[in-house]
Amino acid sequence: MLGYVTMGASDLDRARRFYSELLASVGARELMRMSDEEANGFTLYATDWGQPGIAVTRPYDGQPPHPGNGHMAAIVVDERAKVDALHARALELGGRCEGPPGVRGEEGARAFYGAYFRDPDGNKLCAFRIGPA
Repeated sequence: MLGYVTMGASDLDRARRFYSELLASVGARELMRMSDEEANGFTLYATDWGQPGIAVTRPYDGQPPHPGNGHMAAIVVDERAKVDALHARALELGGRCEGPPGVRGEEGARAFYGAYFRDPDGNKLCAFRIGPA
């Protein structure tokens, strides 16, 4: 249903490094980079065209970016070990923990295993996998 989400960035180079390195671990890469002057540096990362993605950009209105309370982008992966790795990599790249990897709720066929973190600008993300261990 979603095509992409955008994350406001105060330091576009820092945001590009963070997302480029972080999302490479789940097979995503930079698919589009628009001009810093004309398009606020809109840069899109995804696994392929037609797949959901995450974009970083300076806010269109020219005001400083600020993360919303309750807003979050969630990245689905196919193994719990990848949740752990993505969370650890985010912290290595300057992100901060908002909830360590673990099961939220009950174990079972539809168990939710997730980890939460913020990027260097404070935008909240989640890495998750649904299914048994």
